[in-house]
Amino acid sequence: MRAAVRLWARRAAAAGLVLLTGCSGGGRTPAEDAAPAPAGAPPVSRAQLALAPGDGAQDVPVDGAVRVTVAQGRLLSVRLADDRGAQVPGTLAADGTGWAPDAKLATATAYTLDAVAEDAAGLRAVQHAGFATLAPEHTFVAFFTPEDGSTVGVGMPVSLRFSRPVEDRAAVERAVAVTADPPVEVGAHWFGDQRLDFRPEKYWKPGTAVTLALRLKDVEAAPGYLGTQRKDVRFTVGRSLVAAVDLDAHTMTVRQDGRVLRTLPVSGGSPEHASYLGAMVVSERFETTRMNSQTVGLGDEYDIKDVPHALRLTASGTFVHGNYWSDPAVFGSANTSHGCLGLADAKGGSDDSPAGWLYRRVMVGDVVEVRGSRGDRVAPDNGLGDWNLAWSAWRTGAAPDVH
Repeated sequence: MRAAVRLWARRAAAAGLVLLTGCSGGGRTPAEDAAPAPAGAPPVSRAQLALAPGDGAQDVPVDGAVRVTVAQGRLLSVRLADDRGAQVPGTLAADGTGWAPDAKLATATAYTLDAVAEDAAGLRAVQHAGFATLAPEHTFVAFFTPEDGSTVGVGMPVSLRFSRPVEDRAAVERAVAVTADPPVEVGAHWFGDQRLDFRPEKYWKPGTAVTLALRLKDVEAAPGYLGTQRKDVRFTVGRSLVAAVDLDAHTMTVRQDGRVLRTLPVSGGSPEHASYLGAMVVSERFETTRMNSQTVGLGDEYDIKDVPHALRLTASGTFVHGNYWSDPAVFGSANTSHGCLGLADAKGGSDDSPAGWLYRRVMVGDVVEVRGSRGDRVAPDNGLGDWNLAWSAWRTGAAPDVH
């Protein structure tokens, strides 16, 4: 299943990148993970949220482009924040059906927009959008992940997404350095002309302190386009948490620092819509999210506004998420989804459910390793799938004449 299109939350709004929220299988357009709620299922909110700009939008004007509206309901909260977490103040309409920011946004900045509304029955709906504002003419910037000052899992690469295509990759790569303490070799790899990632050969060692040094100011990425950034970004690698999914056995074994915490029953992609195989890194966490068929061209087939405990694994829409609408018997016994990894949950999300238990323990940068007898290996540039390239192949992706 899927919701609105997303960019990396406040971290890497990328020019030319569209991130879908939903479920996907090997090599196909991601498709819905669950059928519409059956007759007798708990009601969902009638509130219809609309966020502008659309999720995944780029080159957004800094004035007048952001607004939130709701039909058949009223807004409870709206949060607009930049890539450092600073909130932008706004004004709510007197009737509670609209919101707009009070000030201009900053140029060349990634923003996230989150809204919560409720209908007349008190049922809540949520919506999220990530977008990037327009960079000044003849300049370029790098949107980065992870965030400055964050603590992440051992699988988190450093990922840069540039606001404009880079023609002189060597010049740009020379202006970026990623170092670690304790020291470890870190290699660079280009995915096209707007994404540059860095990672070590194996997952980071827990406790590693990583520094990203951006020295892009006045670097010419393409004729006439100069960089504007000179800054350091620091993050820390936390404990090691790796979840190993066996699709044939329908299990997820969660290990922290090598010790098994729990084995959970899971339901993966059906034979017709097999889940991706390989190592996938959690890039976003949603306590509740909306998954809507209209965002992927499937018309009005479904609109599930309260999918609980959702962990994004790929840009194309693969998630681990809670599932309250399927027969509980499928978890641990059958693969029935359109590519996502489903765990039993309750409507509204239960902390005591398998999905709630996992959600409470997982941070951005943790790893889900999937194996099975069917399914395609996830592409290394699909989300943060960098680890699906062998080290020798990874090293060949650096710009020539840099190292």
